[in-house]
Amino acid sequence: MIIYPAIDLKDGKCVRLEQGDMSRATIFNTSPVKQAREFERAGAEWIHIVDLNGAFAGRSVNTDAVTAIVDAVNIPVQVGGGIRDESMIEFWLNHGVSRVILGTVTVKNPSLVKRACSRWSNRIVLGIDAIEGRVAVEGWAEVSNITLEELAEDFEAAGAAAIVYTDISRDGLLKGPNIESTMKLAKRVATPIIASGGISGIEDIRRICASPPISGVIVGRALYDRKITLEAALKVASQEADGAQLA
Repeated sequence: MIIYPAIDLKDGKCVRLEQGDMSRATIFNTSPVKQAREFERAGAEWIHIVDLNGAFAGRSVNTDAVTAIVDAVNIPVQVGGGIRDESMIEFWLNHGVSRVILGTVTVKNPSLVKRACSRWSNRIVLGIDAIEGRVAVEGWAEVSNITLEELAEDFEAAGAAAIVYTDISRDGLLKGPNIESTMKLAKRVATPIIASGGISGIEDIRRICASPPISGVIVGRALYDRKITLEAALKVASQEADGAQLA
């Protein structure tokens, strides 16, 4: 189980949104680089970055901030938000990003995503954001008629490195993750599933770690609100992994 601390970027600052609403943003750190280094010092294996401005604009916006983070840390970084064409995918992968997350284009341009998965093996992550089981796109501003299971299954043979599944109704609210829905998805497809949205404390981490089909979890607001420490989350994940090996 991998713990992915999240850095959501809005206007070059670390923020968290409530249910994807840009008008409900709370600034937690004005220095993304400082935040990334804190996560690295705490033992993070990965950093998860979302360009929020980019998600709404349909193009990468916080390019300087993301590049600065990548240059400042020695752990892999995955980034999403506004990446809608192969040239931008190539840009990020050539500028030190380990994995690119594609969200809106999985619905709007699935052939591009499948080509990308083939061209950049194990470096493309699918970002599937859903509310009441329906996939949302364009920075969550538009809800499609496609179910998250249908979309995940459509890309089953594409060879994506992972799927980040976010339940929008839980995101940024500290109400607990939708583990049942995440496990259901993880059992439907072979692609590794990363849970996102709603982590409220260490018990949520324990519950997810005890759900073997789920391969990772993204933690954001709970870290910034100090409901949980990254060190504690990593310890739980490590203990669960050790226990699974002994079993």
